[in-house]
Amino acid sequence: MSAVFRVPPTTTGNSEGHVDYRLARASMLASYRRGVLDLSEVCDAHPELVRAAREVGRRIQGDCPICQRVRLVQVTYVFGPRLPKHGRCISLRGELARLAKRPGTHVAFVVEVCQACSWNHLVRRSTLERPGAPGPAETAAEEPNG
Repeated sequence: MSAVFRVPPTTTGNSEGHVDYRLARASMLASYRRGVLDLSEVCDAHPELVRAAREVGRRIQGDCPICQRVRLVQVTYVFGPRLPKHGRCISLRGELARLAKRPGTHVAFVVEVCQACSWNHLVRRSTLERPGAPGPAETAAEEPNG
């Protein structure tokens, strides 16, 4: 069984720095079901994303909304300073926590992928917060305008 990788929830109870894409997902699926979008437009995952889904994806409940198979997983990528331009695919337990401790802003993207039909959709984007570091609003308030 694969390890569980989760983007840490906000500790303050607010959702600043976190964006959920469920409404965009629902809208896109509705457009596909109405025939506005073609299968090739919704099942277009890059081969590297499908490979990452197969190798390190975390299985989630539910079937693929397109092909109805139980091959749905989530893959997490992190972007930030001193990481490759294409980001880092999270493959080890504790890796998100280690990245959050690094200086600079790191952003995690969680993508839902079907290993069978290549459906993919961005689920969530979250700013990783360093333990003890000020939140995004506090940091912005402290920076001089210029």
